[in-house]
Amino acid sequence: MPRANNTLTCILQTLPMEKKGNNNGYRQTIEIPKSIRYTGKFLQSLSPGLATKFAAKLFTSPFKYKIPKREQHMDGESRQTRKNIPSIDKEIVVYEYGDSPEKILLVHGWSGRGTQLVKIADALCKAGYSTVSFDAPAHGRADGKTSNMAEFIEAVMLLEKEYGPFKAAIGHSLGGMTLLNAVKKGLDIQKLVTIGSGDMVSDIALDFVRTLGLKDEISHRLKKSFDQQMGFDINTLSASTAARDVYIPVLIIHDTDDLDVPESAARNILKNLSQGELMITSGLGHRKILGDGRVIQKIITFIKN
Repeated sequence: MPRANNTLTCILQTLPMEKKGNNNGYRQTIEIPKSIRYTGKFLQSLSPGLATKFAAKLFTSPFKYKIPKREQHMDGESRQTRKNIPSIDKEIVVYEYGDSPEKILLVHGWSGRGTQLVKIADALCKAGYSTVSFDAPAHGRADGKTSNMAEFIEAVMLLEKEYGPFKAAIGHSLGGMTLLNAVKKGLDIQKLVTIGSGDMVSDIALDFVRTLGLKDEISHRLKKSFDQQMGFDINTLSASTAARDVYIPVLIIHDTDDLDVPESAARNILKNLSQGELMITSGLGHRKILGDGRVIQKIITFIKN
């Protein structure tokens, strides 16, 4: 077990990509190397507890990717500051982009970075806004190796205090889940946009465990372990649950060909919102949607009106 943990980061950084589905609707696009699968199954044969610890380590370890060329101008032109979040004693890297006093908060998803929503940021700046984004703990340039959504939420609350107020906020994937929870917690914004947001935390964990080739029992153990660590039922962080306490206008954007999160997640979130609007696209997937012109124009119009 210790040896597997020590080599985990190196193995994760070389994972190949593959379209893959599971019957709960969530579909991991990451093909887990056979060495990881074999390790998980071996530990499962020895002890479900060991397999649970192994899965938990993987589940909370984001990938760090190089900034692609399309994001480099935002990286170079933004004002970057390292900030410590006292409540969790972890670091984030903040990106201030543009000079307008009307600010929009951008939140990336799992294994993302502060410049990932660059096309949206550029359009917002042209429309008269500036943006604030960040590398979450253990993401991008931020220090650390592990993170979770609760830490994303703490980062958002700190940013509101130190960089707000924000007129609106836009979140991709886990970033969308984060923002729904942050608004529930008191984030004061006028409008919210989620793109490809996940929903039920337990469904996401179940899909991850199945992708590892482990028994569903490990998923239940994994959730119980996280519940104990956090001190509450992590399903309360599910997007549709948080949506019940969100009373501002929310635009939900989701693609029918999203291979990470099912379209049903968007519709479930919509059902629980008091002021929700749904935009369904096709052929853009989970990440290409961030650069689509029609999507970006819809976001600008939604925030301005």
